[in-house]
Amino acid sequence: MSRSWSPRPRRRYAPQPPRSLWRRLFDYCLTIVLLGLLILLAARLDRFETREAAGAAIVNDGDSITLGATRIRMRGIDAPEYQQTCRRDGADYACGKLARQSLVQLIGGRPVSCSGWQQDRYGRLLGDCKAGGVDLNRAQVEAGWAVAYGDFEAEEAGARAGKAGIWAGTFDEPQDWRDAHGRGLVERKHGTLASIGDALREFFRFR
Repeated sequence: MSRSWSPRPRRRYAPQPPRSLWRRLFDYCLTIVLLGLLILLAARLDRFETREAAGAAIVNDGDSITLGATRIRMRGIDAPEYQQTCRRDGADYACGKLARQSLVQLIGGRPVSCSGWQQDRYGRLLGDCKAGGVDLNRAQVEAGWAVAYGDFEAEEAGARAGKAGIWAGTFDEPQDWRDAHGRGLVERKHGTLASIGDALREFFRFR
């Protein structure tokens, strides 16, 4: 049986009518708005540029150092304040000074490098710091001379279980001690949620 074949009719394309004046104006405005948003985005992203500092460290206390002209608050940890005391074996001891001494020993006279993009309420760089390949933020918590403050919770759990550093006795959380002694502003934690909040504030800050 033979099949009959017939060519498909060609579809005719009618030319598109020219866009109206208002449509052209809308397209131009939309293009300008999108271009402006791209420029704004590029300018805002500069605010998240990572800052780096390196050199010989001046150790201020158990979680803050100075590198040259850059003051650095170590991110994600909170050490006892320098004047803070804790209690062990029924007696008070200078845990703040021992926390500073621990950081000095971890650095061991080696150059320190820190990086970060956030700042704390005092304008200090919130930094992740290393000395000779040692992660100083993590090591301070592991040694029991700083508590987790938005990060390093697993390291804190290990120090607590091993009764390392301040975990060998009792102590006030450093933030609670600062509050009780009128030492500065309440400091928010430095974890992931805080970083997201900081990023949003920086992006929408118009100054």
